[in-house]
Amino acid sequence: MVTLQNKRIVLGVTGGIAAYKSADLARRLREAGAEVRVIMTRGATEFITPLTMQAVSGHPVHQHLLDTAAEAGMGHIELARWADAVLVAPASANFLARCAHGRAEDLLSAVCLATAAPLAIAPAMNRQMWAGAATQANLDTLRARGARIFGPAEGAQACGEVGPGRMLEPSELVALTASLFASGALDGLAVLVTAGPTWEAIDPVRGISNKSSGKMGYAVAAAAAEAGARVVLVSGPTALPDPERVATIRVTSAQEMFDAVHAHIAQVEVFIGVAAVADYRPTDAAKEKIKKSAERLTLELVRNPDILASVAALAPAPFTVGFAAETENLEANARAKLKEKRLDLIAANRVGAGDGGFDTDENALLVIDRDGNKTELPPQSKTRLARALIQLISEKYHAAKQRRQTQGRAQDPRPAHRH
Repeated sequence: MVTLQNKRIVLGVTGGIAAYKSADLARRLREAGAEVRVIMTRGATEFITPLTMQAVSGHPVHQHLLDTAAEAGMGHIELARWADAVLVAPASANFLARCAHGRAEDLLSAVCLATAAPLAIAPAMNRQMWAGAATQANLDTLRARGARIFGPAEGAQACGEVGPGRMLEPSELVALTASLFASGALDGLAVLVTAGPTWEAIDPVRGISNKSSGKMGYAVAAAAAEAGARVVLVSGPTALPDPERVATIRVTSAQEMFDAVHAHIAQVEVFIGVAAVADYRPTDAAKEKIKKSAERLTLELVRNPDILASVAALAPAPFTVGFAAETENLEANARAKLKEKRLDLIAANRVGAGDGGFDTDENALLVIDRDGNKTELPPQSKTRLARALIQLISEKYHAAKQRRQTQGRAQDPRPAHRH
């Protein structure tokens, strides 16, 4: 099943008869789970109305480069930052020329120039225009810059000619858009992710927990699945739906999370501990609700098992990634945790008043590897941040694997096998 769950897609519509298919495309993108924002060029509005695209996308259509309704009047920057991908369908020959030459004279071309998200282009034009040297040169330029070209198909055209130039069908474009997020960085690997808070019972109705929403952990699990991994997500209590293509195990307490992790860790190559696990739990949880009586109530707490350290201490251990949520001394505390728990990688973020982290849709991470190298992932949506983190984890995992294999060959006293 094609999924674009939680993806933000900017759909650009340019002037051409194929624009009538864009309404169906927007609807299908939403059915696949995407949130869609539509940008229409002036030419596109001659073929299909903004009201139609608003109805199928569920949001007002964007048309103007300088938008007084946007923050600071810079709608192109807002949309460029918002998008997980930009899909232009149909893309006219005129649009290809503007985009290839870096012109930003309308909203759509400005967004394409300003975004860091993947750009996909579905051309639609007369077969002679498609075959023209200028068009093919523009396509070569766009491909060289990383744009993905979807199509075109061959067949009968509105002008009465037959040949290449038809826009691909909406169902094909949805599948190809989903493929933009399938990096293959973790193909075939088994990955276990923990997410959310834990809840330690004081009595049947009260407990010790924290403000973690689970959003970052769920985004990491989804990004790992996109990257080709077989993913198990062990989640504390959250209000989030189970991610697509991920085996989700729901737990409540730190001990339950510990048990679930160790029940599945044997076959895991990468462990990512995103969960905000309670360090302590009440020694004895009351069997009945504690009544309010005395002015003071003393709770005796005992330490919970350290899930992250226990995984890193396994022999052999999976590639182990920890998270550190800190209110101060972010880098120093992260480095100390990395060393103390003998992790391969740690991702640290600030939490507390005025900072991201818990229960927000955006975050930023400082990632440090066991050699002390650090990488800063800037503020962005947790979905995009998770993809960037998974890509970094993949690079570090494969580098570590290569080092182990090289060291193993160097230490192996047996003679090399000759073919």
